[in-house]
Amino acid sequence: MKALALVMTATLLTPPTPADGPAPPDDPFFGYDRPATYEVHVARTEVPVRDGSHLACDLHRPADADGTPATGRFPVIVYDYTAYDALEQLGEAARFYVTRGYVAAVCNARGSGDSPGHLDPFGPQEQRDNYDLIEWLGVQPWSNGRVGQMGLSYGGHSTLLVAVNKPPHLAAIIPVDGISDWYENTIYRGGIYSARIREWQRNTAPDTLVTYAEHPLYDDFWRARSVKARWSDLDVPTLEVAGWYDRYRDGMVRNFLARQDNVWLVAGPWEHGWPAGQYADIGTGGFLAWWDHWLAGRPAPLPAKKVTSFETPDGGWHQYDEWPPGDTRRLSFARDGELKPGGIRPIRASYEVNTDEGPRTPGEGLEFRTRPLRHDLVLAGGVEATIRAAFPATDGALAVIVDDVAPDGTRTRVTNGWLRASHRFGHERAVPVRPGVGYELDVHLWPTHRRVAAGHHLEVTVASDDYPEIDSDAPPGRVTITGGTIEITTTR
Repeated sequence: MKALALVMTATLLTPPTPADGPAPPDDPFFGYDRPATYEVHVARTEVPVRDGSHLACDLHRPADADGTPATGRFPVIVYDYTAYDALEQLGEAARFYVTRGYVAAVCNARGSGDSPGHLDPFGPQEQRDNYDLIEWLGVQPWSNGRVGQMGLSYGGHSTLLVAVNKPPHLAAIIPVDGISDWYENTIYRGGIYSARIREWQRNTAPDTLVTYAEHPLYDDFWRARSVKARWSDLDVPTLEVAGWYDRYRDGMVRNFLARQDNVWLVAGPWEHGWPAGQYADIGTGGFLAWWDHWLAGRPAPLPAKKVTSFETPDGGWHQYDEWPPGDTRRLSFARDGELKPGGIRPIRASYEVNTDEGPRTPGEGLEFRTRPLRHDLVLAGGVEATIRAAFPATDGALAVIVDDVAPDGTRTRVTNGWLRASHRFGHERAVPVRPGVGYELDVHLWPTHRRVAAGHHLEVTVASDDYPEIDSDAPPGRVTITGGTIEITTTR
């Protein structure tokens, strides 16, 4: 039954299929195009780094009709710098830019593919190597000295992290589904280890199963792997491409909010991955326009607004000067199980913690709901919860989940957030709770942009488990809730 429930949950989180999807935003940035003018020359190259080692890279250079490298100086793109040995596949994807006059470097990170050494994902050594790669590319005779970097997920994280190291030749970046903080976004969500990430660790970097477990609190180990810790250094032009169904949307939105002067945000109805082939695919025009503007010096447009966002599930594209674009509303938990306007009010309800891994079963949490909506409600921005709770042990966990529930009972998860009770003052230190004593805890939920249709209702679940998003390690016993609110941002 547990496996079946997991499949059902995943199905409810899946966005619409690409078929008959809407056109890209009506903005010259996304409609930008120019023809290919070059062939492609590929050469395997060992790029030196400062400690005497090297990175295995394929250099894809603009070529004449006979396949020889074209003369002249060209802008350079580091394309999807990852630990996954997929240079040929990535090179094929980079071909679009090479045929339009860019050099593309596709490289294996240290300790992956043919790059020697030890793999430490997003660690200081990997960041130094990436810095050295950019600087090497910036001074080659075929380079115009302006280097950009782009990438998805691992490549998006790497792109953001090298940017805060400020290599002089880095002129602009495009991170897709990237982090603000490796600890908060991926490993210890709300201070609770993510069960979902362990398979990735085993397959990609098994040593991290030990090293990450040695750092359950937010310390210098994690600061060295964080964009958030160095937001003041994220000062290059940045085009963030995020998905409202993706696990990294919170990190991407936080980066934007921290650096609105030089960051543009595009957020679509996408799962984890490139927008290409997904519902509401934005095409390649915006990517090319970005590089032409910042790297090639061409008169290419920038996005018309700082934020371009798709209103899920099918409300189309909207552009905003700022984010969030609406007003804040506060809904309070009421004794009758309703969510009612206003500040926190006293209630008393409880649930029993089940320590078995797997989906929650009935009775493992509390549910609070609005009445069926008389008019559509558009959620656009962050969601914050304040929960008054007492725990049965010296620690505990809260998972807060917001669902859009249709009249027929179909439930779609809108957003979620988690917090270990001992981390209520931050992740830098653990402060135990006293069993049975009430505490007020602030739980941050991931941002969203979703239209909840008239006749639907919002439902908030408070529990101590949300496997596999977090480990099922809350101490057993009864958790008592004596009040709570949800703060949402709405456009109307």
